[in-house]
Formats: sequence, C-alpha cells, structure tokens
Amino acid sequence: MEKIINILAIVGLIESAFLVAGAIWGFYLWSTGVFPALYRLGNGLAKRKVAVFAKNEQATSLVQLLTDSGLFKKRNIEIITRKEDIGRAERASVYLLFWPEWKDCIDDVLSKKPDSCPLIVYAPRNRELIPEEDMIKLDGHRHTAVTNFRARLLNDMVTAMITTSYEKK
Repeated sequence: MEKIINILAIVGLIESAFLVAGAIWGFYLWSTGVFPALYRLGNGLAKRKVAVFAKNEQATSLVQLLTDSGLFKKRNIEIITRKEDIGRAERASVYLLFWPEWKDCIDDVLSKKPDSCPLIVYAPRNRELIPEEDMIKLDGHRHTAVTNFRARLLNDMVTAMITTSYEKK
C-alpha cells in the first residue's frame, strides 16, 4: 500500500510540474501575443488622432460613425475639407478619406502621408468606383486599405490601429 501511495505522489508531482509549466507557457504566449495588440489598440483608441478627409454632410456623417461606435473620441478627430488644409493632417496618425470628394487630390494626400500612417479610403458602392490606375497608386503605399461598407470601415480603422505603432506627434 505504501508503494502505491509513493507512486501516486510521484505521478502527482509530475502532473503538477506539467501544470505549472503549462501555466507559465500560457502566460508567456499571452504576454507576447495578445497583450501587445491590446496595448496598441488601447493607445490607438485613446490617443491617436484621425484625419477625416471629407466635406460637409459626409464629414459629419463619418465623424458621427466613428464617435457613435464608442471607440473614438471627437476631440481626436480632425476634419480636412480643402486641399489647402492637408497640412493640418500631419498631427494625425490615421487618415480616413472619402473617395468621391477627394479623388482629385489623392496624389497630394499620398505625398503628405507618412509611411507608418494608415490610410483607409472609403469608396461607397453607390458612388463612382476607384479607377484601376488609382487603385495601383494606393496599393503602392504601405498601410492602405480600401473599403466600400461603413461597418468594414470601422473594422479597418481598428485593425489599422492594432497593426501600426503609435508614436506621439
């Protein structure tokens, strides 16, 4: 009987060692995989500035879309309505461009966009589609996404904030 108890004690120690090692490994994986993404997302939502390139009611609509989601604060959103004001976007770390109103200024926006700054182009399906040559231009820049749906727009904004680093400007 004593031998059985000793064997069970050894088996229990081995199982405990595997459990502790598994917990440590799980914590390591979480802290190197999930935590950095959550940290970047938290910083992005709390501190990053968004430049919205849109005019009049579209600018208002996009800002409301962002703020109504509860993810973005109005004070972190800068509305750019004229080509001459593109320079105001330099403090922003994410660009959101409404294609139908800014299609003629895409070269100016792309030239001002820092390499690490994501650009989400919103081109609704009920409006003019983006021409192939402009799609090639957009594809030639890092961190650029094109979306046709408002829900996808929010998803692309959040994904862009997770996948790009935040630097104070």
